[in-house]
Amino acid sequence: MTELLAENSFFFLLLTLAAYQAGLWLQHKLGWAVCNPILIAALLVGGVLVAADIPYTTYQSGCAALSWLLTPATVCLAIPLYTQLRVLRKNWRAILAGVAAGTAASLGSIAVMACLFGLDHTLYISLLPKSITTAMGLALSEMYGGIAGVTTAAIIVTGIFGNCCGTWLCRLFRLQDPVAQGVAFGTASHVIGTTRAASISPVAEAVSSLSLVIAGLLTAVAFPPLASLL
Repeated sequence: MTELLAENSFFFLLLTLAAYQAGLWLQHKLGWAVCNPILIAALLVGGVLVAADIPYTTYQSGCAALSWLLTPATVCLAIPLYTQLRVLRKNWRAILAGVAAGTAASLGSIAVMACLFGLDHTLYISLLPKSITTAMGLALSEMYGGIAGVTTAAIIVTGIFGNCCGTWLCRLFRLQDPVAQGVAFGTASHVIGTTRAASISPVAEAVSSLSLVIAGLLTAVAFPPLASLL
């Protein structure tokens, strides 16, 4: 039975979509921030793979069609940018300053913790691009000798944490301006955080989309000197 499932790529597609739909239903039913659809889907899919003893590589190849959709989905983030172009032009200085500060805090915190906890160079490099998109983070990590699996996990966990706790943190620090909220989500938790910003307001979604792009570029520029520190 397990071999039949492993050979059927449609099974993995249906499993992923069903797990995500279950996450959406659970979030709507309970209303808890921790019931994030991406987190629930990852736990359900992971549980099935472990129970059925199916290698992750088999699952990954079966879901190749979903991976192909990542690029056009990312490009679609340009739509809210266009619709909110006036707001972005008006607040470009604040957005740039906020993203620069957030990127510096993200990279700096990893460097400080690597020193405090005595992380080796490979693990340090793998964790450094945690707050940018998977495509950019993996490219930077592999270029400087990082571990792809660790980088991917760090990026996903960072995104899910921002998605789950971002609105609560905004309330805690009384961050009510949609531009500021968009900068926070996009800089700290990339695309996954942007999906949460989209539920706040169109302005927050547009600013978050722009912020994740700028954060990625700033990280790429700062990565070489930071990679040589430890």
